[in-house]
Amino acid sequence: MAKITMTVNGRQVSGQCDDRTLLVHFIRENLGLTGTHVGCDTSQCGACVVHMDGRSIKSCSTLAAQAAGADITTIEGLAANGELHPVQAAFKANHGLQCGFCTPGMVMTAVDMIRRHGGQLDEATVRAELEGNICRCTGYHNIVKSILAAAAEMGGARVAAE
Repeated sequence: MAKITMTVNGRQVSGQCDDRTLLVHFIRENLGLTGTHVGCDTSQCGACVVHMDGRSIKSCSTLAAQAAGADITTIEGLAANGELHPVQAAFKANHGLQCGFCTPGMVMTAVDMIRRHGGQLDEATVRAELEGNICRCTGYHNIVKSILAAAAEMGGARVAAE
């Protein structure tokens, strides 16, 4: 058993886990933060995306011990002072979700995407960057639309045509 300490959503946390415990399971089972989803355990679907030290990672392919000392942000850590993060608000306003299972991973991927690309974000880039995030309900149109709207709101991108 390893004892690990990390900062999750701005709060320092510690816990014990088996050396082979995946970060997604540590977040869900040890910390009780269930917004990060387990979809495939093979790094294919993206439902488990969180930010580690500001960059999006798939927590189903990262050991919890690898995150020791890191700053982790989960979907629960995006909203502030009762206000949705602009990406969360854009997904809501643009109907970027259906069942919602993939949405936390999509949102976390989008936040990182907007941070990295800013004003250079366009529809083709969004579609390329979403590879590895699977939505089984939508045709991705409203997800892309949501991300571009959020980027524009955050001072970044061109919004795709309706």
